[in-house]
Parts: sequence; C-alpha cells; structure tokens
Amino acid sequence: MEHCRQFCQEPGLLISVIRHRAGAPSLRLGLGPGLRPVDAIGQLQKLLNCNSFWATARSRVQLRTMLKGSSVVVSAWSGQQLVGFGRANSDGVFRAVLWDVVVAEQSQGHGLGRQLVEALLAAPALAQVERTYLMTTNCEGFYRKLGFNAVQHQRLMRREASGE
Repeated sequence: MEHCRQFCQEPGLLISVIRHRAGAPSLRLGLGPGLRPVDAIGQLQKLLNCNSFWATARSRVQLRTMLKGSSVVVSAWSGQQLVGFGRANSDGVFRAVLWDVVVAEQSQGHGLGRQLVEALLAAPALAQVERTYLMTTNCEGFYRKLGFNAVQHQRLMRREASGE
C-alpha cells in the first residue's frame, strides 16, 4: 500500500482511504488495512453488486484482472469493512480515465466520494495529465463540484465484445 489517509466521516467513525500501488497487489491477494486478510475481492464484489448498476455480476477472476490492469486504485475502509472504491487508467502525460467510483449507500453524503476522487487525481500517474475523463449516468452534479465539465462536441462510442 502506497498511501493511507484517515478522516472522521462522522463523530466516532474513522475511515481510512488507501491509495494502492499500481495493480493493487494487496487487494488482489485479499488484504485490507494493515495488510490483514479480509477477503477484499469478495468485499469489492459485494460493494459493486449492491451499489452500482454497471458493475454487477463481475467474477472474482475478472475483478483481479481489472485491478491488475489499473494504473491507480483507491479503497476506503471502516475498520475491516470496504465502504468505498475507485480506480483509474492513465498514460501519465496526456489522458486518464476514472472508473468504478463507488461508495456504500450507508457511507454516502459525508464526503467519502470526494476523498476517493481527490486521492485518484493526486496519484502520480494522474497528477500531471492534460485531461482526465469519466462517464456518469446519475452523478453529474457531484463531479461538477470536483471540477469536471460535460463535453459538448464529443460522442461516447463503444464496441461490445463478441458473444462467441
């Protein structure tokens, strides 16, 4: 684990935001704060299944592969419980993309999402890039408060994997 910052989400509730090394090897091994075994992949799977619509039904193998391919990974913990997550990919110079920023419903509304995004943006792989992108369906207002703006003259395009 590269960097850990703690803050009080509310009186008596301490949250640890951890910025992991590239590829998040500790999370892939199932470790949480203090490198304690906590079934981190299982907790990540549950967090995504319960608090997102786009990241449900990802397998443990897929999650490990996703983490390994991520330039920056942050996680937020209340004790040994995963309550927030985010990741990014970056070329380190020109472009970066934020992915899968998720906060558990019971932890929303206290600044944890802001802490996760700020930790991602402050990571060396993103800190100097020319542009950072993200896609959102329901949280445009949240991201605007963090300095993101809607892109008017570009179109999001995608290619689906073939189902063969």
